[in-house]
Amino acid sequence: MSEVRPAETGRPLFHRLLVANRGEIACRVIRTARRMGIETVAVFSEADARALHVAQADDAVLIGPPPPLASYLSIDKIVQACLDSGADAVHPGYGFLSENPEFCQRLEAEGITFIGPSVHSMAMLGDKIASKELAREAGVSTIPGSTDAARDADHALVMAGDVGYPVMIKASAGGGGRGLRVAWNDAECREHFVSCQSEARTAFGDDRILIERFIAEPRHIEIQVLGDKHGNVVHLWERECSIQRRHQKVFEEAPSPFLDETTRLAMAEQAVALSKAAEYSSAGTVEFVVGADRSFYFLEMNTRLQVEHPVTEMITGLDLVEQMIRSAAGERLAFSQADVPRDGWAIEARVCAEDPARGFLPSAGRLVRYQPPPEMPGEVRVDTGVVEGGQIPQFYDSLVAKVIRHGTTRDEALAGLRDALNAFVIRGISHNIPFLTSVSQHPRFTSGNFHTGFVAEEYPHGFDAADIPIREPLLLAVVAAYARSRYIGRAVKITGQLPGHARRVGSDWVVLLRDTWVPLTLQPQPGGARITYDGNSFDLRSSWHLGEILFRGTLDDRDVCVQVERRGISYRLSHWGGQVDALVMTARAAELLALMPAKAPPDMSRFLLSPMPGSLTEVAVVEGQQVHAGERLVVIEAMKMENVLRADAEVTVAKVLAQPGDSVAVDQPLLEFAH
Repeated sequence: MSEVRPAETGRPLFHRLLVANRGEIACRVIRTARRMGIETVAVFSEADARALHVAQADDAVLIGPPPPLASYLSIDKIVQACLDSGADAVHPGYGFLSENPEFCQRLEAEGITFIGPSVHSMAMLGDKIASKELAREAGVSTIPGSTDAARDADHALVMAGDVGYPVMIKASAGGGGRGLRVAWNDAECREHFVSCQSEARTAFGDDRILIERFIAEPRHIEIQVLGDKHGNVVHLWERECSIQRRHQKVFEEAPSPFLDETTRLAMAEQAVALSKAAEYSSAGTVEFVVGADRSFYFLEMNTRLQVEHPVTEMITGLDLVEQMIRSAAGERLAFSQADVPRDGWAIEARVCAEDPARGFLPSAGRLVRYQPPPEMPGEVRVDTGVVEGGQIPQFYDSLVAKVIRHGTTRDEALAGLRDALNAFVIRGISHNIPFLTSVSQHPRFTSGNFHTGFVAEEYPHGFDAADIPIREPLLLAVVAAYARSRYIGRAVKITGQLPGHARRVGSDWVVLLRDTWVPLTLQPQPGGARITYDGNSFDLRSSWHLGEILFRGTLDDRDVCVQVERRGISYRLSHWGGQVDALVMTARAAELLALMPAKAPPDMSRFLLSPMPGSLTEVAVVEGQQVHAGERLVVIEAMKMENVLRADAEVTVAKVLAQPGDSVAVDQPLLEFAH
């Protein structure tokens, strides 16, 4: 990233910058402000009192209880925090109030600078209806659909009939996948309209809903723009964001592996034209949906910093937060379009608190262990807003961290990203790192032949690391046997043993990996061990210590990285997205294990269990009611998303075990069904 250029006056552009956000983006903004010599103020809810962004800022102000509407979405409280702390500027990050014109107006009335576009530009572009009209006037390709909001569900059905199914039902003020559904018929249109309107009202305070044509097998590609208050606008190339789950981006990369140069430049020119038509001054993103034939249509313009902005920073060397601050202070862009570089390839993976094995439902709790991969300037970057021991609250977005890898080529960036994800340790909550690692190795992703339906098509039932085939059973067996031998070697050193009867640690082991038996010999040596398997010998070298989760070392000349944890009598191994519990035994113990009967797990099929922690907002059934497959049972709200649980088969409700308003835990019984 480029060095910070001094302000034209030689003094910091602002005295105190309040960051009206939380989590990793708040930490990200604070980092740049500090480099620019600007003091920072954090705001926090009661749930974030010990959050990382609070610790990193020069000052911090409590703004209310955990629910966003009472804290991070409260304009009154944020403005008052500015006045109380003496902040003369506000950076909104993304989400929350970042695209709220009323917030900007309130700040302007108090003489506080908003780090973003003007109220006029934001109002025009932040509204999907107005922005589409402006795009048409600016000569930008637009997608077929309604120009007005649907009044109610019946009106939405009429509009969908005019556009033609499938249709996209989307909140006018939406973003981040909230208030967004695809409907294929009238029944889905009616139900999704109600859900989208409810989500939009909760998340954005604006429940207007649009109906647009849904483009089959689309790619989501966006153009980053940057403007100043003097009419100058440049584009900073594109980002491919087509790997999505529930309309939320999972991987982003720059450049796109799909675009040719002609299409790339045409999209960039339209993005700049739209920005100039809106007199845009700040960092912004023009989003397009791109068909299989590379035809492209304007979706919306995000008048804020994007979650995925680091990939653009990695290929251009620019600090977008710095550029936003300079633009808000009235400085001109210090470079022209011809000066914007495009160096190599960058790919970002979003690490989220969610459970892929439960359909990617949100997870919350304490980070018992948290060890991101080490950063390497220009190569590996990790943007995060949490630390070990911190809490992931259920009230906010599930994003925990972003891992960004730069390389000369896409293959190099992908290989480095896989290494970084493989070395990322998180314990205490469910997370999607194994899923990310799996996707990063998928042939469709590595080939670049994918679209926004990739996750739904390739992972229709979610993802469970325990179901992934064991890629390297010998490596995992060696690590498990080495960990076991080290543990036993320490245990036999206990004092007070009967002379002549001390336990001896043998060298022959059998490792059970699911249904695979791996017999090997392990001879400890200084700094490692000598491994013999099937007549071949290998040297294992490692500085690993008992209790460490991350096992790094070499097997002969090959670097290896495996996550290993002792769990009772077994060792859980995580490697390249897969997970296996290994039993390490002597040959005699293996013989005896084969004789043991299997213990069946308890039958929980007659209960509806909560798949996530959250708040139970609706119970749609009563005791004694017979329901059919697909019918709505309960609704759980977690991390700003409504999750509807439906019946898998025809059942009768015997008991209702929880009530609306209850806070529920993972696997808590909610309903009991009759036999």
